[in-house]
Amino acid sequence: MLTRELVARLPKAELHVHLDGSLRPRTMLDLARQARVELPASDPDALARYMVVDDARHLEDYLARFDLTVALLQTPEAIERVAYEMCEDAAADGVRYLEIRYCPSLSRHGGLTLDEVIEAELRGLARGETDFGITARIINCSLRHYRPEQSLEVARHSVAFRDRGVVAFDLAGGEAGRPPAMHQAAFDAAADGCLGITVHAGEAAGADSVAQALHRCHANRIGHATRLHEDPALAAWVRDRRVPLEINITSNVQTRVVARPEDHPVRRYFDDGLVVTLSTDNWLMSGVSLSGEYWLAHRALGFTREEIDRMIVNGFESAFLPWPERAALVAAVRDELAGTR
Repeated sequence: MLTRELVARLPKAELHVHLDGSLRPRTMLDLARQARVELPASDPDALARYMVVDDARHLEDYLARFDLTVALLQTPEAIERVAYEMCEDAAADGVRYLEIRYCPSLSRHGGLTLDEVIEAELRGLARGETDFGITARIINCSLRHYRPEQSLEVARHSVAFRDRGVVAFDLAGGEAGRPPAMHQAAFDAAADGCLGITVHAGEAAGADSVAQALHRCHANRIGHATRLHEDPALAAWVRDRRVPLEINITSNVQTRVVARPEDHPVRRYFDDGLVVTLSTDNWLMSGVSLSGEYWLAHRALGFTREEIDRMIVNGFESAFLPWPERAALVAAVRDELAGTR
């Protein structure tokens, strides 16, 4: 029998979670005191309740909460601490492989360089790997509202860190009216530099956004893809080429892309043979854990233990890791899943 406790014990891969969306409330309070930033609550529980976005009308409303967390990520010490604590929290939830995404340009308001931001995050992940037995990597994001040359700068710095723990390049931020191909030069640079590529697409914009991500921006994976079903031919193309989809059920409800978890197209995608895996998007703003998302998929969408195992394996198989490392992880996870009942 599948239980919430059993789901928590299963080994999992988290492929889509944002650094600036996953701070601990108590850490926010500490960092705010140091940075002399005023927060809307002084109690960790009250702050946690405030930071969960349950009042958004659309994606842009959801993203507005990030102004508070980004203001606290302007020193190397803060960035390193949050990255380290994310490793600890992920490991406690049964996550064995973690890809943390962040736009390093967001931490330049206090004078840090892109390289200093990335190096601070890498230090936190390195300590987290050692202390908690987790494998953790970085996906650097640019943002859709940036000028294309800003995105190109982030992509070039990401390539420079390719062999130090940055495994992919991504484009995030407000999607509607901002097609990913506007940043094609950055994606070209990432592809030329042999980075993995994933793109937020098909959330606040339709399937055409997914098509651009795939055909113009070299995407190896798609983040969200909630509206991919609007183009059945494209969905079949994605299925046939085994392009992984990073599905985030709770945040899609919060941003009003779907009305309720029961309406999420992930059930249809899975049944149609697409490569789907679950992620959280943001632990803080969505108030979720990865175990919670898998449990939600079971309760709201009827995913069985065997189907959950398949999605978990999909996550490890889709990791932006060198093949030998990925194959070893997948083999170990298959054995552990078989032995966890």
